[in-house]
Amino acid sequence: MRNIYIGDAGTTVQYMQLALKRAGYDIAVNGEFTRDTCKALGRFLGEGVGCYVDTSVWLKLMPYLQGYTTHIITQGESLWGIAEAYDTTLSAIVTANPSVEPSNLQVGTRIYVPFSFALVSEEVPYTSEFTQLIIEGLQVRYPFLVTGSIGRSVMNNELRFIRLGRGAAQVSYNASFHANEWITTPVLLKFAEEYAGAYADGGALYGTDSKELFENYSLYLIPMVNPDGVNLVNGVLPEGNYLEQTRRIASGYPSIPYPDGWKANINGVDLNLQFPAGWEQAKQIKFGQGYTSPAPRDYVGEAPVSQPESRAMYDFTKANDFQLILAYHTQGEVIYWKYLDYEPENSRRIADYFGNVSGYLVEETPYASGHAGYKDWFIEQYNLPGYTIEAGIGENPLNMSQFAGIYEDNKLILLGGMTQIIGKSP
Repeated sequence: MRNIYIGDAGTTVQYMQLALKRAGYDIAVNGEFTRDTCKALGRFLGEGVGCYVDTSVWLKLMPYLQGYTTHIITQGESLWGIAEAYDTTLSAIVTANPSVEPSNLQVGTRIYVPFSFALVSEEVPYTSEFTQLIIEGLQVRYPFLVTGSIGRSVMNNELRFIRLGRGAAQVSYNASFHANEWITTPVLLKFAEEYAGAYADGGALYGTDSKELFENYSLYLIPMVNPDGVNLVNGVLPEGNYLEQTRRIASGYPSIPYPDGWKANINGVDLNLQFPAGWEQAKQIKFGQGYTSPAPRDYVGEAPVSQPESRAMYDFTKANDFQLILAYHTQGEVIYWKYLDYEPENSRRIADYFGNVSGYLVEETPYASGHAGYKDWFIEQYNLPGYTIEAGIGENPLNMSQFAGIYEDNKLILLGGMTQIIGKSP
């Protein structure tokens, strides 16, 4: 996180305020570094400091963004007493430390202590760094999760994945192909947290036995396909050549708001027009609309999968055996389920199920935007169900005030992506 000072505003300030709020201070998470924020920061630090946050202060705030701290066991301590001291639960500590024997604690052992708050925030914008912190926090809280990287972005940000489950049936969901559709990232992260919590507690996930889900399915989530573009839209891209590049690109398209209208990756290539399913048709359509070179949106690139992010998604998909994919976008409250005349077995039935549980419309993709997308390529390549979910209503980027409603609408789609596969239901 960059240094911030009184008078600053923006996403990084919101992260500082979120950490302070989680630490117990009554503070607005509004992105404005005011005197009130400064007073709360001073109380948190417990010392006379200036109104700024540098590396040393971020280190103290970071546990409240990652959702856990560490504790070294001393003589006579119990996990119950540690849980009480940190205002958390014994079960959370036991889950996070599977190798620790509660009845035989060893002095000097360092353990993880998860805090009691939900890790996935519904208050702040998401960036690549914040997403990485959440994924790390989820893995600490729930060590049965598997996390890793499918590749790196243009700016060398990792494209992280989360895997839940160990079953034979593989499914995959992705989010934030488009930079200004970043609100889809916490949708997947919250589902991961809800699922992992249900499994850790031995309970149900929205009425379905989580342990049976875990044994029957392997769910792969890629929460942020386009980290550089998301960072641009949310104001945390550092000054330098890449930021200047986006400004030059945007200057050629004055009708597109900057940075709010930015959908592309940092090179000005639309990642959801990068797949070898009608790529030439997409090129013809988008060139006809005037997108013949790098642009904030709708430029197909010089060739299919020519960008590192689209190549990573392509290679990761080829390396696995996904039976169904969901590609999360915004907005419109619409589910697109076909590519051209391809109609994989059960794909319409599953689409109708998704529509019924969400209230979203089920439609065929309009021809002008129905080529070269990830969903299009998956359907053409594998003849298996693939869906684009256009969540929410309004003008992108959608505000986090919509998040609770979006998640409520989509949680049974996210569950059904597993349970609706014929012959695989738990």
